[in-house]
Amino acid sequence: QVQLVESGGGLVQAGGSLRLSCAASGRTFSRYVMGWFRQAPGKEREFVATISWSGGDTYYSDSVKGRFTISRDNAKNTVYLQMNSLKPEDTAVYYCAAANTGYRRTRPNDYNLWGQGTQVTVSS
Repeated sequence: QVQLVESGGGLVQAGGSLRLSCAASGRTFSRYVMGWFRQAPGKEREFVATISWSGGDTYYSDSVKGRFTISRDNAKNTVYLQMNSLKPEDTAVYYCAAANTGYRRTRPNDYNLWGQGTQVTVSS
């Protein structure tokens, strides 16, 4: 069973950058499709990005495409989310998630493992 722990959130000004990390325990990390989601107060959890088990395929929501980059290092059991050109509307709790299988999964129900989340706040 893989457990996920996010880090790297914080307060940043609009236009700034942050890199989120999600460290996974367990020896089967490389078998999982990984995703990042976010949830702002009063809103539903929203898909941000996903990456295949090998890292060879990535997919993004339209709202972050061109600004965010998802990557993974299977040797370190870690997935990253590099966030550039941040906007106030990016403010949310960011969650990483793992799915046993699938391709370009974008729905929260597609993922069976979740981290506890890390807060990202972008000031204007």
